[in-house]
Formats: sequence, structure tokens, C-alpha cells
Amino acid sequence: ELAERVVGTACGGLGLIHQLAIELGLPQAVDRRLQLFKLHLPYHESDHVLNLAFNALCGGTCLQDLELRRQDEAYRNLLGAERIPDPTTAGDFCRRFKREDLRNLQAAFDEARLKIWAAQPPEFFAQAVIEADGTMVETDAECKQELGISYKGQWGYHPLVITLANTGEVLRLLNRPGNRPSHEGAAPLLDESVALCRAAGFREILLRGDTDFSQTAR
Repeated sequence: ELAERVVGTACGGLGLIHQLAIELGLPQAVDRRLQLFKLHLPYHESDHVLNLAFNALCGGTCLQDLELRRQDEAYRNLLGAERIPDPTTAGDFCRRFKREDLRNLQAAFDEARLKIWAAQPPEFFAQAVIEADGTMVETDAECKQELGISYKGQWGYHPLVITLANTGEVLRLLNRPGNRPSHEGAAPLLDESVALCRAAGFREILLRGDTDFSQTAR
């Protein structure tokens, strides 16, 4: 309102988050572990990953919302970017993923996570509470890949979420059709989460979940 050259954005905190990601070496870790492109013209894998994450942090709910970010000069200034990937380019990036690529991306996240945990006080490592649960994500579509219908008649997905209850952060995420039981696929992801917490130096680890996760075999 004061001058044409002044721009503003409601996502001001994004600059601090971006700075934290750079200090943790997250972009370099993603580019080192995730190899989806033969050539980088002009974007790297980390550019796409951060682009999708920042879109969600700014209230975006789908790839099309990236167009709003592209047209926001203040948003681009926060990131020091002349341009960012458009929705079509971001969609092509997502479709390149295979299961092993997701694991590689998770390993890059774990690198940054361990650096953050290492900066915490000693009492932080007294006990890690790892929580497992499924959540229903309903969708209007009925023809998407691996879509399922729940026992409640809802079309959608039933992702498994493994979290560190101490901080609320997601340690592992497994997408599944909507008709799958809560505990399916939990055991190996819980094992990975336990190994991660042991590597971080937690002295005790507690696994928590409802009766679906009471698997005596494990």
C-alpha cells in the first residue's frame, strides 16, 4: 500500500526454515542420496523436494498450489530463487519415484534429523516414545492407483504413520490402500525407527500403539 516496490507474504517464517535446512546440509544430503535425474536443467532433486515441502508449509494442499508460490515474488525472495518448479514439472518428478528412491530420501531426512537431535540437552535422550497408528485419508477419486475402500465405505488411502511422540515428528510413513489393517507393514518400520533412535543415543525406547500393533511374533 505504501510503494509498488514493496512486497509482502504471510509465509514469513519460511525464510528461517530454509536457513535451517541449509545449515543442516539437507539439500546436499538429498542430492547425494537421491538420483532421479541424468541432467539437472535447471533443478536438482533437492529443489523439488524442498519445493513440495515448502508448498505444504505455506498452506498448499495439492500440486496446483505451486502455481501460487511461483507467482509470489516475496516467496521467491525468501528462498533466493528466480523461479521454482511448476505443478507439471513437480508432478513429473513425483512419478519418477520407486520404492528404493523413497528409502533413499528417508535416509537423507535421517541425516538432518540426527544433527538436530545431537544438539538437544542430555535429558532429551532419557527415553524415546515411538508411536504407530494408521490414519484414513479420504479422496473423491475412485480410480487412483492402489486406492481402496475402508470398512466405513470411504474411498482413499490408509497410511501407516510412525512418529516420535516426544517431538511429534514423523519418523516413517507408509502409504497403503484404504482397505488395509492398521498394523500391516508396521514391524519393519518400527525396527528402522528403533535403530535410528539407538544411533541417536536414546537410553530407553518405548513402542506404543493400540491392540492392532500387539504382534507377539515380533
